[in-house]
Parts: sequence; structure tokens; C-alpha cells
Amino acid sequence: MALFLVTGGAGFIGSNLAEAILANGDSVRVLDDFSTGRRENLAEAPKWARAGGGSFEVVEGDIRDADTCRAATEGADYVLHQAAIPSVQRSIEDPARSNAVNVTGTLNLLLAARDAGVERFVSASSSSLYGESEVLPKVETMPPRPISPYALQKLAGETYCRLFHSLWNVPTVALRYFNVFGPRQDPGSEYSAVVPRFVTAIKKGERPIIYGDGEQTRDFTFVSNAVRANLQACEAGEAALGEAYNVACGFRISLNRLVEILAGLAGVAVEPEYAAPRPGDIRDSLADITKARELIGFRPEVGVDEGLHRVWEAM
Repeated sequence: MALFLVTGGAGFIGSNLAEAILANGDSVRVLDDFSTGRRENLAEAPKWARAGGGSFEVVEGDIRDADTCRAATEGADYVLHQAAIPSVQRSIEDPARSNAVNVTGTLNLLLAARDAGVERFVSASSSSLYGESEVLPKVETMPPRPISPYALQKLAGETYCRLFHSLWNVPTVALRYFNVFGPRQDPGSEYSAVVPRFVTAIKKGERPIIYGDGEQTRDFTFVSNAVRANLQACEAGEAALGEAYNVACGFRISLNRLVEILAGLAGVAVEPEYAAPRPGDIRDSLADITKARELIGFRPEVGVDEGLHRVWEAM
């Protein structure tokens, strides 16, 4: 039975990871300061642990504190690093704080993982680091062009992962998430991702707000696909280490089309409200997932339509 440390485990992706790991019969230790993660996301975790036969514990703490990171990593076989301030807008409003969490926090965890001798360190990165290149699809060999502090911070985290592998042989993998959505994604914040905001607005009979003309496109990725990529990264061979991978479906839709799909699920006509584009937002996003398929065995199992249906039913 393996022990997985899931940083940010009370968050959206982290809690879905914890559930899947416990269902597999392994044990989970969550490290979270609950600044953006929600305790209710882990309310069922003791039940998941009993059903799978593993153990579950929560360490409440901040990854900006090196001692906290060392204590949480002790005894862990795998580190799945999801903790972050995950918002382009927040990084623009407060770049110092987001840098301290997203860069210094990642460095603290890598140092702890190196000293603990973990079997794998899998770090959540972001497609935002590709920036505004008009070339589609996005391929890992493209030069990064960050246009927000958040994107730069994720690039720095990836670079630290690569360096820790090359300099100290820490077995790292970085996963570049493309617009992950699914159950437990918070709809209530002004910083919330587009899918839960749109679903919530439409269910309330309100007009969803689109920043821009709505023709911007995204490669939406259901959360179970991201979970699968993390677990496959833990088992991938030596050739996969020290590398970064796109995690997506390899298919894009516009925000206007997203509203149409959700309106169909609601059975009503929906007219979005359009507002000025936000700084730091990327116009188009589409992933090439060849590298992830070849080196970590990743294949998305849940498409956009099925994922949106699941979210609609869950929220």
C-alpha cells in the first residue's frame, strides 16, 4: 500500500485525486491551508478510505513554510503537487503572493521530496505558459510565452522540476493542464473557472457573462482525465522523467458553443452577456497530446459533452 501526499488536496482537482487514490486501496495525506480548498470537498474521504482499505489524514499547513513541507512529505511514496493560487486574475492583482505560493512553495516541496527520497513528484502545471502563439495545436516543444504572472510562475515550477531531476535525480513529471472542469469546482468566486460559472448562472435563470466575443476557444478537459494522467505519471518509465506533458482532450470549442451545449442540457434558450476581455486571458487553446500518449500512456476517456453532462447533473 503506497502513501500519496496530495498538496492542495481539498481543492477541486486535489480532492478528485484523493478519491481515486483511496478507491484504488492506497493511502492519502492531504496538505492544504484551506485558503482556496474547501473542507466539504473531503467530507466523504473517511468513507472512501474505509471502502478502499487505505488510510486518510489531513495536514493543515502552508506550502510557503519549508518545515511544513518536510513534515508532510516524510514517509510519502508519491507527491502529487496541486497546491497553488490557480488564477490568472489573482496573479495580476497580487503577483507577490501568488509567486510565493506557486514558485517558492513548489521549491519547498521539491526540496522536501528530494530529501525524503520519494518515488515520484508529479506537479500541476498549466497550458497558460504557451501564451498567445497563434500556432495550434500547442506542442511541448514550442517556446513558452507567458502573458501573466501565473503563467510565468507555472513555467518556473516546471523548470525547477526539470532541474531537480537533472541535478539531483528527483523523479519529476510536470502536467500542463488545459481548462480542467468537473465536480467540486467552485462556482462562487469572481475568479472561478468558466464551466461552473456558466452552469450556475444558467441554473439560476441568469445570463452567463463572457469576457470577449465568445469565439475564443478552449480545450476543455474533464477532471477524471487529469486524475488519470497523474496516476499514470506515477507509473511511467524512466524516459518520462524530467519532462512536461499536455493534459487535454485534443479538441476545442468556443465559449459561445459551450453556452449552447449547456442551454441544451437546461432545455432553455440562453443569451450570454458580453463584457470586455480580461488581461492575461488567452484567445485560443488546443493541445497536442501525442507526447503524453507515448510516454505516460495518457488517453482521455471522458469527452467534453459527457463531462458537461456529468457536471450539470452534479451541480
